[in-house]
Amino acid sequence: MDSENKKANKKVRVGVVVSDKMQKTVIVEYKRLVPHPIYKKRIRRTKRFVAHDEHEIAKVGDVVKIEETRPLSKTKKWRVIKVLQKGKR
Repeated sequence: MDSENKKANKKVRVGVVVSDKMQKTVIVEYKRLVPHPIYKKRIRRTKRFVAHDEHEIAKVGDVVKIEETRPLSKTKKWRVIKVLQKGKR
């Protein structure tokens, strides 16, 4: 198997940084819309991921792309790939 094929199987999410108070770590909020199982109305669901930011480039309000990786700590299992859009701050 190629290393590129393994990389393609990793989950990738796009979210907004809501906290950058830790060293080399950011909290990214990921929002999605899912249909209600019975009523079919779309419901907003949010999930927070703790992501590793090696070079500390992401700031609060930035839209970032994160990728699933091996466990880096108890809660950190994602890595920031790149900043897609800078925040308003």
